Amino acid sequence: MRRLPIRLRLTLVFALVMAVVLSAVGAFLYVRLGATLDERVDESLTSRSEALSALVTSSGDDLRLEDVRVVSSEDGFSQVIGSDGSILAALDYEARVQLLTAAELRQSLVQRLVVERQVARAGGASEEVRMLATPVEIGDRVEVVLVGESLEDRDDALDGLLTQLLVVLPIALVLSSGVGYLVAGAALRPVEAMRRRAAEISADTPERRLPLPDAHDEVYRLGETLNEMLERLDAGLARERRFVADASHELRTPLATLRAELELATRRPRSPEELESALLSAREEVERLVRLAEDLLVLARSDEGRLLLRVERHFVRELLDSVAGRNDSRAGATGRRLEVVASADETFIGDRPRLEQALGNLVDNALRHGAGTVQLEARAEDGSLVLCVADQGEGFSPEFLPHAFERFSRADVARAGGGVGLGLAIVEAIARAHGGSATASNRVDGGAEVTMVIPTEPQMADR
Repeated sequence: MRRLPIRLRLTLVFALVMAVVLSAVGAFLYVRLGATLDERVDESLTSRSEALSALVTSSGDDLRLEDVRVVSSEDGFSQVIGSDGSILAALDYEARVQLLTAAELRQSLVQRLVVERQVARAGGASEEVRMLATPVEIGDRVEVVLVGESLEDRDDALDGLLTQLLVVLPIALVLSSGVGYLVAGAALRPVEAMRRRAAEISADTPERRLPLPDAHDEVYRLGETLNEMLERLDAGLARERRFVADASHELRTPLATLRAELELATRRPRSPEELESALLSAREEVERLVRLAEDLLVLARSDEGRLLLRVERHFVRELLDSVAGRNDSRAGATGRRLEVVASADETFIGDRPRLEQALGNLVDNALRHGAGTVQLEARAEDGSLVLCVADQGEGFSPEFLPHAFERFSRADVARAGGGVGLGLAIVEAIARAHGGSATASNRVDGGAEVTMVIPTEPQMADR
């Protein structure tokens, strides 16, 4: 069943349901017609029984066959039975066959009784009849008035209905199944159109989208969701392409410089001072390559959910002091200073080396591209630890802010400073690994501010 096409499965299920419904309707009609015909027979028997009972009561011992014939029907018969079982008068069934058993006779002497059975007629034939036995008091004795009617007409009507149902219901089932097949095809036609379009979409045609049906139904919402997914995949593919292109560009520059230094050093004999200068320059480029490789590795592990953290409880003030201490001499060399604002007893749970790496990136950016005092601030807020690094420079350009945490995303001033545009991306990756987030903004009184918000008791991101 599961291997069948959806359209055929829907048709089979629809056919099964219709078969059950049509069978139930046919059974209801059959039973209802039988009940209606039985009611009519019972009404006729009751009317005849009342009339014959009145004749028996009024005639007493002078009851004649002609009196019984007056209340007879074309397909019916009548009997007047004594309490001893003797047939006092009878119409039809010439042999005056005893139609009631001894037990039925005893019961009919005290109450009305309805009996339905096969009765043998003259010539050996039998037919199904329905009989009504009614007790009648005549003086000090009780007699039984029995009236009956053949059920041949009822049975013929029911057989005719059954024959018609056996012909009509299969035809109705076939027609309804065909309609169900067509309806299922019409319902699945938009899905098939989506499938064909999806087969045509590739990395070379990222702008193409799935066609949507006119009706705003479940298929339409499915198409919308799939188109949104395609847009996200396109955006991710574009980011990956841009990432590869930027990474290639960033790797090409130090590698080209390193090769040039080595070629110049080996082109002709060099003095020890020239060789030392060439080696120092080559070492700087190698360090730049190592930093770039480490940054790319951090981001790759973050994307795969494998950025492992060694979480422990630490004092916030010690974290900020450590970051400030590493950059204090560099700030002093340019006439700037670092300011730490944090409570001495505030603690957090997290990976201190990773957070030092993130804050170090922020301080490096502030010293490289900002101006004035660089402030490292930590404060508790709604069960989270808020870490801010701010400067007093010109701040971020409005065009750069929406893309601040994208990889290799740099403002023009940042490009002039020699960065590769991965610092803020790493900050966001480390914050997300701690179950938090990162934001970048411009301060009202001037300068840039980057904020990391991590839970004080973090629920680590899945890895």
